[in-house]
Amino acid sequence: MKNQLITFISKQCIRLVLLLIAISMISFALLVMSPIDPIDAYFTGVAVSDEQKAIVSAYWQFDRPPVERYWHWATNMLSGNWGDSFVYKAPVLQVISDKFTSTLLLMLVSWSLSGVVGFSLGVISGIYQGKTLDRCINYFALVSVSTPVFWLGILLVMVFAVELQWFPIALSTPIGKSVEDVTWLERLHHLALPAITLSITGVSAIVLHTREKMIDCMNSNYMLFAKARGESLWVRVKRHGLRNVAIPAVTLHFASFAELFGGAVLAESVFSYPGLGSAITLAGLRGDVALLLGAAILSAIFVFLGNLIANILYIIINPEVQGGR
Repeated sequence: MKNQLITFISKQCIRLVLLLIAISMISFALLVMSPIDPIDAYFTGVAVSDEQKAIVSAYWQFDRPPVERYWHWATNMLSGNWGDSFVYKAPVLQVISDKFTSTLLLMLVSWSLSGVVGFSLGVISGIYQGKTLDRCINYFALVSVSTPVFWLGILLVMVFAVELQWFPIALSTPIGKSVEDVTWLERLHHLALPAITLSITGVSAIVLHTREKMIDCMNSNYMLFAKARGESLWVRVKRHGLRNVAIPAVTLHFASFAELFGGAVLAESVFSYPGLGSAITLAGLRGDVALLLGAAILSAIFVFLGNLIANILYIIINPEVQGGR
């Protein structure tokens, strides 16, 4: 078992290296072909001469051939230098480190919410298959999976922030208050709407998957035998149902990191949440190649780790995978 895990992780690490090389090349090629001129975006709203533009272009190496620029970036990155962001005037690693903390908090809260809510609704839906409650939960899951993140975010802002004024409209901290003076309760208050928005869109897959597993469990022989012994519905679910449907749901939930990261970018844009998503949006509008490449590499690693954890859990749990069948 231990050797199998080591072999599997080693192969996955090799795949990660190849994946990062491919992603960096494709991302760089797309950025080079982008219609956005970084120099024009850099001087937006400012009248400058061609000589000044040439100086800035040479400083940020935009006057060099694309292949030379990519090779220079790749070799520096291998030595730990991810380049400098000309939007934030700071090293890319520093920008990502400062922004990713807020994004990670948002993703963890929304990921936890979607997992708990999705699993609970899926179990209830499977228990009451075909009944009104089951149909309502299924309708909610199907609507949520087809609802765009930005549209849902705007709707929640209009209802809960503008009309009811239960939550702040934007940002991660109160306006005019220093970061040191902000309490965790205030952070969670500002985090609530973005996290709810992101979690709702991630609920559907867990609900539908858990529902199908719960239906199979309820129709199994051991559940019918427990019913014949006189065990109540919720005792049967607690003793025999939850343990059989929880592990597949957990592995599926870990594999949902890809959608979570992409949704966080849109949610942060809607709520002006100062995380990595907002930084990526601004970098895209300004053509900040170094920051966009760094964000692409980080997102690939983040998604890869989520899928790796899901696969490791599946190897540990599933005896057929352990046996190599």
